[in-house]
Amino acid sequence: MSNESSKAEQEQVDTVVEGEILTADEAETGTDEAGLMDELTQANFRIEELEQALAESKAKVEEQVDSVTRAAASEANIRRRAAQDVEKARKFALEKFANELLPVIDNMERALDGTDAEAEETKVIYEGVELTLKSFISTVDKFGLKVVDPQGEAFNPEHHQAIGMQPSPDFPENTVMMVMQKGYILNDRLLRPAMVMVSQGGGSVDTKA
Repeated sequence: MSNESSKAEQEQVDTVVEGEILTADEAETGTDEAGLMDELTQANFRIEELEQALAESKAKVEEQVDSVTRAAASEANIRRRAAQDVEKARKFALEKFANELLPVIDNMERALDGTDAEAEETKVIYEGVELTLKSFISTVDKFGLKVVDPQGEAFNPEHHQAIGMQPSPDFPENTVMMVMQKGYILNDRLLRPAMVMVSQGGGSVDTKA
């Protein structure tokens, strides 16, 4: 065999071996790429699972926060209603008690009106009733009971009840000229209106031409 034939055969063998090596490299590269793609796919699936789990956790937290907020609001409403009920009950009991006291106050005032403060035989009685009445008024004032005695004041239909109107040169029109019975207010709430006579006015007549 000539040298040229041997050389040709050697080159053919080298080409085959090189082809096999390239094919092996390409196969290994393809395998690596497939493995990388599989890892990326699994990672994406895992990310989606984690995102879904996070969304579910957030939803549960928001639901629990909403539930706690609702419970707190409900408890606050219950406490407020209970406090209002207690306050109403207290005011109602006090109002009922105060209404029972008004005739006592009225009777003491009538006793003073019917007693001569200057007469020796009634002076002591007058002073005793007057002192008792002042002490009584001072005591009920501490509980929010206020006297409505609008003599000389403008007529107020919210606190006064007019039993009549009369002309008067001494009082301007729509002014209380006489208090027939005092009224009372309990904690800014009208307990009894004052019974009053209201002036229609009617001063001096202008005689100038």
